[in-house]
Amino acid sequence: MIPLMGFAPDADITAPGILTGCTNMIPYQNGMEGAPEPVTPAATPALAAACIGAAVVAKLDDTRRIIAGTTTKLYELSAGVWSDVSRAAAYTGGVDTRWSITQFGDATLCANRSDVIQRSTGAAFADVATAPKAEILFTVGAFVMALNTNDGAEKPDGWHCCAAFDDTSWTPSLATQATSGRLVATAGRLTAGMRLGEYAIAYKAKSIYLGQYVGAPIVWNFIQVPGGEAGCIGKDAICDIGGAHFFVGDDNLWIFDGTRPIPVAEGYVRQFFYDNSNPAYRYKTICVFDRQKNLVWVFYPSLGATSPDSAIVYHIIAKKWGVANRSIEAALNYISNGVTIDGLSAISATIDGLSAYSFDSQFWLAGGRSMSIFNTSHQLQSMTGVSVSSSMTTGEVGDDYAVTCLGPIRFRYAVAPVSASAQTFIQQNSGVGFTGGATGAVLDGKFDLRQSARWHKATFNFTGPVRITHMDAALVANGGR
Repeated sequence: MIPLMGFAPDADITAPGILTGCTNMIPYQNGMEGAPEPVTPAATPALAAACIGAAVVAKLDDTRRIIAGTTTKLYELSAGVWSDVSRAAAYTGGVDTRWSITQFGDATLCANRSDVIQRSTGAAFADVATAPKAEILFTVGAFVMALNTNDGAEKPDGWHCCAAFDDTSWTPSLATQATSGRLVATAGRLTAGMRLGEYAIAYKAKSIYLGQYVGAPIVWNFIQVPGGEAGCIGKDAICDIGGAHFFVGDDNLWIFDGTRPIPVAEGYVRQFFYDNSNPAYRYKTICVFDRQKNLVWVFYPSLGATSPDSAIVYHIIAKKWGVANRSIEAALNYISNGVTIDGLSAISATIDGLSAYSFDSQFWLAGGRSMSIFNTSHQLQSMTGVSVSSSMTTGEVGDDYAVTCLGPIRFRYAVAPVSASAQTFIQQNSGVGFTGGATGAVLDGKFDLRQSARWHKATFNFTGPVRITHMDAALVANGGR
């Protein structure tokens, strides 16, 4: 049997095991599976307005805070309520404002480029008086880094760091090591940034800078990373995958481990992504890493859309792709409190009502991480639900010089679906277009089909959870036995 190689519309359409189309099908280590449905955690209300940034942060005692921001407010989820933890004055974000959220010791810091950096250790947020305005915040070593800043003057290529071990002090000083600089070797503003080990990585749209702590008076020394015009298109179009960054650039999707950026979509989904994403709003792409399943979700605005409504999904170990479109406002790795027997009634009054959550879901574990989203109704939802429906379309099989007869098609399931159906397509000469062929449902574990043509392909529709590792089709020369 042929192993499934994942969604690869850019590959040779006759390559064995590829999928040229799929819906709600994502990769796992040994094949493809139906994508989970989003479900709302118990006692979690919707946010008051559109979420423009969210994060789960951990304090030094391991207690966690779930922070979400809107254009004018910052909120914390506590005891099933989104509590307003904003400063007294409303924030002044614009249409493209998004919050950047990081944790430094026991302090949570937020930046939106329109207002001075905000700080909270548990109570309401307040201005950090000496801090700049910043587009991007992250923590590295003894410092908080701020990129794309305004310290009274616009510095879209500028960076600042706070004093060593003191996130409340940003006034430049040799004694404290608070300082700032600009990255001007390449054109453009700083678009994204993230820690990588003990390095500070700053991204422009077409370049990457690696910052290393060197002490006073320079404090941070930034060098441009070789790699052509690799860069990141937006502040949320990047995620940490553990020892490396996954990010979306102007011309490819990349992984950077501190040496050179490596393209990961070439020959698989690169052309598909750039053909089907809106170039005017591609900077709104959101990447999030599901650590439990080794999956990177890339949410992006499709053609005609102005916010993320589609998603491609990459398995960093199996190096396979899938598709699971969702319309979202923000994404994060939600950490649940877990569920006890006594607490089941708060989720559902009946056992049947618990079926929306798969039994291997992190939802059930105390401290379990689950990739989560805010949907377009501002509702936090975890991607832990049972798959409802999915589909996939194969590549093309056949021969330009011979008519072949397609017979039964069989899958090797790790998890069989509740039901499945097949629609085949035929083409007599390459390039003239496929027309509908035979249809069929599952009989004795296979799809009993029969059709003759030079070229064949098929679409399969599944209901319920499904995991597929291999497929096989009976294909013989027409008239043969």
